[in-house]
Amino acid sequence: TQVANLTAMEVANASMYDGSTGTGEAVLMAHRVTKRRKAVLSGGLHPHYAEVVQTLSRMAGDEVVALAPDVAATEDLLAQIDDTVSCVVVQSPDFFGNLRDLRAIADKAHRHGALLIAVFTEAVSLGLIAPPGEMGADIVVGEGQSIGNALSFGGPYVGLFATKQKFLRQMPGRLCGETVDADGSRGYVLTLSTREQHIRRDKATSNICTNSGLCCLAFTIHMTLLGEAGLKRLARVNHANAVKLADMLGDVAGVEVLNQTFFNEFTVRLQKPAAEVVEALAAQGILAGVPVSRLLPGAGLDDLLLVASTEVNTDEDRGMFAHGFKKVLP
Repeated sequence: TQVANLTAMEVANASMYDGSTGTGEAVLMAHRVTKRRKAVLSGGLHPHYAEVVQTLSRMAGDEVVALAPDVAATEDLLAQIDDTVSCVVVQSPDFFGNLRDLRAIADKAHRHGALLIAVFTEAVSLGLIAPPGEMGADIVVGEGQSIGNALSFGGPYVGLFATKQKFLRQMPGRLCGETVDADGSRGYVLTLSTREQHIRRDKATSNICTNSGLCCLAFTIHMTLLGEAGLKRLARVNHANAVKLADMLGDVAGVEVLNQTFFNEFTVRLQKPAAEVVEALAAQGILAGVPVSRLLPGAGLDDLLLVASTEVNTDEDRGMFAHGFKKVLP
């Protein structure tokens, strides 16, 4: 119920391994629904998510059209949609931090019988931006780690997955339904359970579907404590802090903020390779961000750096961050 409300979708499962494998599962689900085998991936999709989709598709013999990295969110996804396409996969906020309006993409996808898969990597953003369901998404999938779960050096995490009621029987993972027990008390059970571990083996809707129940529980507890008002307030703080940092960095010589829109993460262009800047700032005790070249090596984006500021950063932190850039840039 929490995930369905967050995403403005009709039904959600009881979580996936993480956002990346959830995205792969969403593409496989779209293929089952449409009876087509071709996925179009936005150039703003996180590289790890794209790689998971490509690996699964390669093993299954499915076609993937992966657009080039799209720093400015100007790609023409509409031109890629035709009657052979099963699904279009778009992330918002995207890998470079840009917010995407999914409405036009959803409209054209639906006219051609394709599905729109909306991806997110920052669940807190759903407390502020328009939810994917309101923009026409058919499947919404993403990472829930930032709510209730630690980074833990890369996992375990919790993938969130939601869709429309009419696609319920094609959705992977565990589905929980409400019932009453022998005494008439409310209870919850697994429903429509078709996981290969149980009975269906190769005919199952999913073979990589379930995360650790502890991660799902932590997400649920944290969301319950936040509530709707708390989540919205948290999201506003995240955005406001990122805006402050972007303004500070924009005043530093040798730094160019590229985003017109963002939530709590954005991209800057530097006058020297971003990896070198990160190493120089690390020597000063400052974690400067993620060089795009780390996730997209060989893409010609070595001067780009992904930067974030959340509720845990103070004005003093941001001031030290900007000052550090002034010291290491020419």
